[in-house]
Parts: sequence; structure tokens; C-alpha cells
Amino acid sequence: MRYIYRVKSSVADSSAPADSAIVGTTPDGSKRQKICASWENTITGVGQVFEGPKEFRDALHKYAIAHRFHYRFVKNDSSRVTVECTDEGCPWRIHASKSSANQEFMIKKVVGSHTCESETVKSNRLASQKWVASVIKEKLRDSPNYRPRDIANDLQREYGLSLNYSQAWRGKLIARKELYSPHEEACNQLPWFRDRIFATNPGSMATVEALEGSKFRFFVAFHASLHGFENGCRPLLFLDVITVKPNKHWKLLGATSVDGEGDVFPVALSVVDDESQENWHWFLEQLQASLPMPGDITFISNGRSGLWDDVSLIFPDSYHGYNVNFFIEEFKTKLDDSWSEEVKDIMVEHLKDAIYSCRVDEFNHYLDLIKAESDKLAEWLLETKPERWSDALFKGSRLGQYTCNISETIAEWIPNRYELPVVQLLDTIRCNLMEMIYTRRESSNTWSEVLTPSANQKLQEEMNKALSLSVVCSTENDGNNNVFEVCDGSVYTVNIDTWECTCRKWHVSGIPCCHAIAVFEQTDQNPVEYCSKYFRRDYYRMTYAMSINPIPDVIVPPASTDVTQSMGLQPCPILARRQVGRPKEKPADPRIAIKRAVRCSRCKGYGHNKATCKVPLTT
Repeated sequence: MRYIYRVKSSVADSSAPADSAIVGTTPDGSKRQKICASWENTITGVGQVFEGPKEFRDALHKYAIAHRFHYRFVKNDSSRVTVECTDEGCPWRIHASKSSANQEFMIKKVVGSHTCESETVKSNRLASQKWVASVIKEKLRDSPNYRPRDIANDLQREYGLSLNYSQAWRGKLIARKELYSPHEEACNQLPWFRDRIFATNPGSMATVEALEGSKFRFFVAFHASLHGFENGCRPLLFLDVITVKPNKHWKLLGATSVDGEGDVFPVALSVVDDESQENWHWFLEQLQASLPMPGDITFISNGRSGLWDDVSLIFPDSYHGYNVNFFIEEFKTKLDDSWSEEVKDIMVEHLKDAIYSCRVDEFNHYLDLIKAESDKLAEWLLETKPERWSDALFKGSRLGQYTCNISETIAEWIPNRYELPVVQLLDTIRCNLMEMIYTRRESSNTWSEVLTPSANQKLQEEMNKALSLSVVCSTENDGNNNVFEVCDGSVYTVNIDTWECTCRKWHVSGIPCCHAIAVFEQTDQNPVEYCSKYFRRDYYRMTYAMSINPIPDVIVPPASTDVTQSMGLQPCPILARRQVGRPKEKPADPRIAIKRAVRCSRCKGYGHNKATCKVPLTT
């Protein structure tokens, strides 16, 4: 493939002596008031030596801009470069390659002279992204707020090149990456962002920590999130790593609770370079220092990266269970390849029944069904400690919440076409959290029931089941008149005082089971009063009572050396680990392109053209 570059000038032919210069004229144009005079002699003639082919191509590019001619590559590799003029009638051609004697890269031949003319040099391929970046880099270092529109105007005035906004924007993006690595920008900006969080959201927790090798990690928990978790959410936290697809340099560690509707409620986030045990341990330490509430907390995770040990170490009074979705997927990898898909599906259903069984005898029944098919699979399930995943044995309080979709929620908030700097990434999440809190608070203000809508629905389902049940008798055990027996195929004992039923569904879900509701109907009591407080409307409103305040000036000025050094952060680039595989191409301009609406030339209507128009012709 030949790459075409456009420019105009005249160059002496190869018959000239080796020390003769290539002469060209550069007439002044009305659209170009100034041009870099030194570029006119970047190519001098046969015998000129360069450090390598890249330096020769750079010099040729500048020479072409200065003398205004168009060219294309005939040969272009690490050992030789041959270029010719794109004009059909122009014989000009230049060849450079490595010298056989001392391996210097030099111009070997220049053929013909330019007979073509060009009125102006347009941007097209001459103003490539990398070239624009090389020209504006130093100015961008001095003026970080150098706007793409100003870049285009300056290049038009100084070099006569007409750039559109997208070309200038992309050139600036490349120049920023060459000046500042993403990690360096994070080192410079995160201390500033932490201070702005403290100033705009008092009571929040934010930490920047410098590591060896100029690495860093960042933790943030906004006051509104901490307040909502303490006063409105059930004491349940999902620990998960959140991968933002366009981002190749960082991962997010998250601690997420759920509100009375079962929707995600982010409590804390951390930016780290990878999901390691050391980073998780640090995250849990920061989380423990942030939470105002002591006492029992139930953690749910995948158990990897040392989480089983670290959670029990930092939160000794807590409970820790498996993320059910993760555990089921892990179970599927253990299934025998020789089994049919039907058998595999049956085994997965047996596992789900074992997970959601509330009584030990039910759990043992489904485990025996799995064991009948595979002893090895049953042994593996016992090795994973069923008390971490089965409702029959789990000691913590999940209240019917087994998994969390925080990764999908945050993925919807983050643009997936281009990579954001770390501060903009965090602030994008903050903005969406702010909007989420406001929207849910306003929605709850319209509720009139005591319970949240989802809890009301679950309670109604249990009330429908209770219609066919009957309370067999009321027993008096040690003078307690609040213990009842309910017949539902089997006999279940309900204790109103302790909020317990021998089916254990009331304890597991936080919503009275159908047996308890049958007793409430018998004793003329309101089942709403026996629901977990975390399903009440008032607790839901307390979850979203506080607001996350805006941070108005997120476009950060370049941090001074004093600020970064005071935090122990070095203002030098951090070497990012190269990602495995072929790097993905940079997407097009991230700004949304607005498509022109299709309009019919016959009826003047929108959405179709003349060929598909259904309006009848008028005579």
C-alpha cells in the first residue's frame, strides 16, 4: 500500500554533486503569514546523513510542509525509504538507505526536479496526529488548558495548515500522553482531588497512599454513603473488583450494600493497579476506619486474593459468605465433560436448591442427590464449607440478597469508547452517585405504604399462601402463649416473640413466612410490624437522606512539586505494566456524531426517501 502525503516544491536532480543543496522556493501565501524557516533546509541533498529512517521521514515531512508539495512512499521499512511526488507529470523521486560501509542512514539518490505547483497545503495527511502532537507538545506543557480550537488557529497562522476540531483534539490527546503518563497525571491530581472532597463533602473519607516504584492507591467513601449505610441499609457489604473496560491502567475495588428495595448502594471505592491481596488488605483497613458502626457485618465476595483471611482478621466479629452467582459458575467448571447438557442442568438445579434450602434436612437431601451422581463433586462442595453459601448453615444475615450487580451499574456510568483519566473517572462515578441518591429520594417521597414496594410485594405473596393454611393449636410452653403450630403438609412451630418459624424462611428473608402470617390472621395482628426494619419506608429514606455535593472545578491545574512531595508522591512517570495481547486501536472522536435526518424529496416528510415514499402522486 502506498501512503500519500501532499506538498509542493522543486528539488535538484541526482546529477548534482553530493555536496550540492536541494533548492526550493516557498512563495508566501495569504493563508500563511509565518512558516518555520529552518524546515526549508531539513533535506539538503545526496549524502545527507540521518540517525535512522524515522528521522529521515520526520525531516521529509517538515520539508514537504515548508515547500508545499505532496508525496507518497514507494518503499518504507527499517532499512530503506523511497518517496516520489504524487503529481502524474512530476518526475521527482528521492531514495535513502543504510550505507554499506558504516551503516549510516543517508540520502543515496534524488531524481528529477519538481514541475508541479500547488496553491496551498491543506491539512489532510500532512497534519497527522503525531505531527500535530510534536508541534504543540512544548506549548501544551506550559499551557495545559491549550484548547483544540486555539491549536487549529495557531497551525493555520504559522504553517498554513487547515485543521478541523477533531484533528486538533486528537493531536492534543497524543501530546498529553507523551508528556504525562496516566499514572503521572494521577500522582499529580489525586492529592488535589482528595482535598476537594474534604472541602466540598465534610465527613467523607479519602486517602492517597504512595508505594514503592512510584505507584499509588486511592480510597474514597463519601459522607452521604457512609451515613446511608449506617442508618438505612442492612449490615451487608459486597466486596467486588470492578473492571472498567476502556481503562487499561487501573481497577476499582468496591464495597457495596443494598437498600430496602434490593438496589445497589455503593459505600466505598478504591483505585488500584491490580487485584492483589495486598491491595484488598489495604482497602479493608481503610473501610474499617471509615465505618462509624461497629458490630456484626456480613460480607459477600468470591473469596479470592486472600479475602477469607483478611476479612476475618480486620473485621473479627463479621460473617463472610460466597457470592452465589460466582459460586454457581465455579461449580459449573467442575461438572464432568462426559455428562449430557441435561444432566449438567439438573446438577446445577440441585446446587441451587441446596443453596436456598433453609433447613439442614433439606440441604442434606439435595447434597445426597448430587452425591448420587458424583462423589467427587459432593466432596468438593463440602470442602468449600457449605456454611459460606447455604442458607441452612450460613450464620450471617443476607435477608434474601445473594449477589450484587455493581460492576454493571458502574459500567453503565462510564463511557465505553475511550479511557478517562483517573480523576475524571472518579468524578464521573461521583456525579452518577449524586444523581442516583437524588432520584431515589424523590421517588420514595411518593410512597404511602409502611414497607418499600418490593417488600410489600413479597409480603403479599406470603399472605396469599397463608390463605390455605390453618393454625392447628396454640400451645403453652412455660407460660408462653405466643407459640403456635401451623399445618402445611408438615407441622411448623411459630414463635411470635422470637420472630422464628421452624421453616426458617422468616429468619433468612426478613419477611414473615406464610406460617407466621397464618398465625397473625388468627391473632388479629399486623404482619407489617414483624418485617425487618430494613424493609421499612423510613429506613429507605434514611439511606438517601444525605446528598453528595458537587465538586465544581474538576479540571485540575497542574499540581506543584511541593504538593506531591508533601504526600510522598513522586511527580515522575509511573511505568504501567504492558497489557497482554495486541493493543486495541484508539476509537474515533468520542464526541457523539449527529446524523442528518433522511427527508423525502417528494412529500418533504422525514424518515424515508423518494423511492420508499407511500404518499400518492397528485395529478
